[in-house]
Amino acid sequence: MLYVNRKAGAVVLMFLFAGVLLISGCIENEQIEAPADEESSDAGKGDENMDLQIIKVFSSAFESNSTIPRKYTCNGENINPPLEFTNIPEEAESLVLIMDDPDSPMNPFTHWVVWNIEPVAKIEEDSIPGIEGINNFRKIGYGGPCPSSGTHRYFFRVYALDRQLELKAGSGRNELESEMIGHIIAEGELMGKYGKT
Repeated sequence: MLYVNRKAGAVVLMFLFAGVLLISGCIENEQIEAPADEESSDAGKGDENMDLQIIKVFSSAFESNSTIPRKYTCNGENINPPLEFTNIPEEAESLVLIMDDPDSPMNPFTHWVVWNIEPVAKIEEDSIPGIEGINNFRKIGYGGPCPSSGTHRYFFRVYALDRQLELKAGSGRNELESEMIGHIIAEGELMGKYGKT
């Protein structure tokens, strides 16, 4: 009876020992694999968290945070103002320009979207610098400031991309912004104001 108990005890000890080895092996494997998992979950995050370069945007027609001349609004000639850029990265393949009014009831109201602009230092007045999309006036091209009441802010936002976009003319802002994801390497903006007259 004693022999049987010892034998049974030995068998139990063998199973316990095997279990301990198995568990310690799993823990070791998890410790070895954990860093790999952490690395893979961070894969690609470097690009997303990368600090964007800043493009300086200015205009010879108005100063930042000042009034946009009537000429460039719906009360004037309704043509785009001249814009100039500095600090465009050398690796930029194209520029995107989005002009909008965040003070509109349709926040934001999009006035102009243009893409595949050559990475140049200047956009001329009354020009079509690239491929134009549809604005919130339901027209393709530039639509100047035209507030229904009060004074609104108008942002000219410029983005440098690492590629040209395969987007057909007349596409909307949402489609454009979707195509831009992951390709912005620099950005900048100019803000001007205009009130109803």
